[in-house]
Amino acid sequence: MTYEFLQHYWCFVVALLGALLVFLLFVQGANSCIRSLGWTEEGKRLVLNSTGRKWEFTFTTLVTFGGAFFASYPLFYSTSFGGAYWLWMIILFTFVIQAVSYEFQNKLGNFLGPKVFQWGLILNGLLGPLLLGGAVATFFEGSNFIVAKENLVDVGSFTPIISRWANASHGLDALLNPWVLIFGLAVMFLARTLGILYVMNNVNDEDIRSRGSVRLLGTAIPFVLLFVAYLVHLLLKDGYAYTDEGVIYMEPYKYLHNFMDMWYLLIIFIIGVVLVLFGIGKTITSKDYNSGIWPAGIGTVLTVLALLLTSAWNHTAYYPSTADLQSSLTMQNSCSSEFTLRTMFYVSLLVPFVLAYIVHAWWSIDRKKLDRQEIADGHAY
Repeated sequence: MTYEFLQHYWCFVVALLGALLVFLLFVQGANSCIRSLGWTEEGKRLVLNSTGRKWEFTFTTLVTFGGAFFASYPLFYSTSFGGAYWLWMIILFTFVIQAVSYEFQNKLGNFLGPKVFQWGLILNGLLGPLLLGGAVATFFEGSNFIVAKENLVDVGSFTPIISRWANASHGLDALLNPWVLIFGLAVMFLARTLGILYVMNNVNDEDIRSRGSVRLLGTAIPFVLLFVAYLVHLLLKDGYAYTDEGVIYMEPYKYLHNFMDMWYLLIIFIIGVVLVLFGIGKTITSKDYNSGIWPAGIGTVLTVLALLLTSAWNHTAYYPSTADLQSSLTMQNSCSSEFTLRTMFYVSLLVPFVLAYIVHAWWSIDRKKLDRQEIADGHAY
């Protein structure tokens, strides 16, 4: 195992966690549709108990994603999470609201009433995917930061900080980029689409399933339009490349070249897109088909995985700097030491066992479809 192999390996692991996180945002997406899917109070509780069984998976994956980034690419972690902290704090705050809302909405002594907490879940369902999508878009559009590694060895420096944000917005300035917003909105509508597909599959209620078919069309169309618009922009824009010596430069059609050079990622991307469209289209056109979450979910993971790897592999700066081009982060200049990556590689061999446990737990939870009788249970949300 060479140092270069380990860098690519951990980039793949982080990208896979990011792809799984985007899929698991179906929890947020379904919560944003509580009022339109459930309609009645009993229907809303069905939707909330369906997503309530899975929200820990999303939150745990978000934390694991951040932890894997910290361990394998610490300079990114310190630059993004430390510099763009307002953006990440808002994201984490919405997830905290989600956890509190699930646990307290129907507790005795809740003087605020369940509707207040339901609106908290809706807020998390809209802002969470939107801001996470915007954060992912900065891998292609760039962020406003400066890296100065010499500060660590400069004895006269009063601020021995490697990286800093170049303005006082600390990440919120990314939302001023219309393409960041377009990608963020695409992720938000994707989460809503996946959420509707999941609830239709998980809840045994004809009223919710019939409403879901109608709502699905209203979320899938904006998602497809926004995603196609951003994809065309991405393939035609200049990208951030670097030489073997680590010099960053702008390359026309960089991401298009990446797909052409790494044809295997292009195949994965196309398969993923086809699966997402199949899951959506089959559910809309067939009354008896309620399993669209599985092809669409697998397709989402494959599509996002290919996009994230395209942003980093093939001599591409995965976290570009718009303030200072040479401060852009690459796999080479931002990763941990070879010893750290190698040690973590052996630890990561346990991941398949963890995934097997998650699959088993998921199957056990969803073995019986949720119905109206089950929400009368004292353990219901």
